[in-house]
Amino acid sequence: MRISLEKLVFFGYHGVYAEEKKIGNTFEVDVAIDFPTPPKNIHQLDQTIDYVQVYGIIKKWMDQPTALLETIVGNIADDILKDFLLAQTVSVKITKQTLPIASFEGSASVTIEKSRN
Repeated sequence: MRISLEKLVFFGYHGVYAEEKKIGNTFEVDVAIDFPTPPKNIHQLDQTIDYVQVYGIIKKWMDQPTALLETIVGNIADDILKDFLLAQTVSVKITKQTLPIASFEGSASVTIEKSRN
């Protein structure tokens, strides 16, 4: 089974360059969490992954200015695996909407996938 939070939008001051730290940027976050399918239908929150708590983890890290997106995706994945024993695999992707590169059109992203095993 998979729980996903997609296209979450945050404004933050992540980046290596002084301009990024000063003016900030818009970031999009996607998270997918795989966990074992239970033998019966799920009827209680403790039988699944609480996406409200997952959002809190994501927001915590997106609110902290950090030089590298690689650090943030790793921290988010680690916290999800630590806080949710059901979680087997976590994929976290952060997309930076604007890059400080002249004439650059597009976006850049960093993705990590971590497993409990």
